[in-house]
Amino acid sequence: MKADLQFDFLVDKDKNTITVKREFAAKRQLVWDCYTKSELLDQWFAPKPLTTKTSFMDFSEGGHWLYAMVEPNGQEHWGRTDYQTIQAIDNYTALDGFCDNTGALNPALPRSTWHVSFTDVARHTLVETVVSYTSAEALQQVINMGLKEGLASTLERLDELLLTLN
Repeated sequence: MKADLQFDFLVDKDKNTITVKREFAAKRQLVWDCYTKSELLDQWFAPKPLTTKTSFMDFSEGGHWLYAMVEPNGQEHWGRTDYQTIQAIDNYTALDGFCDNTGALNPALPRSTWHVSFTDVARHTLVETVVSYTSAEALQQVINMGLKEGLASTLERLDELLLTLN
């Protein structure tokens, strides 16, 4: 059951990192697909009550994902993920940042490096995401913006989606 699934949010202020460990009741290939295909990302990659819409997606090394998290009133919050390395169904690394609807990064908001790994754990999949920031100030800024709560809500949406896909 969902209540037994692991969720850890660990902040390391010495290294300017956040490590998120989250277990999902689904096979690794399906969880990987949910993280790497825009038609699936659009169904879960935003905290409630926001929705996600993809403007552009090229999940390949050197490619990027341009998307908006959309509030119920229509206000859009744009993000850009630039994929650096990909080892299919095992892990990928990417640069993540806030941007405008053209993909131009917002220098006033922090950019981070994400290392996302997928591991089989019994009949579940463990996703470990290590998010690195360039400074303690950037790390604190995203914590103050509600990253922990937003990620918890977002990952619960993935749980709900996986129930419909399993």
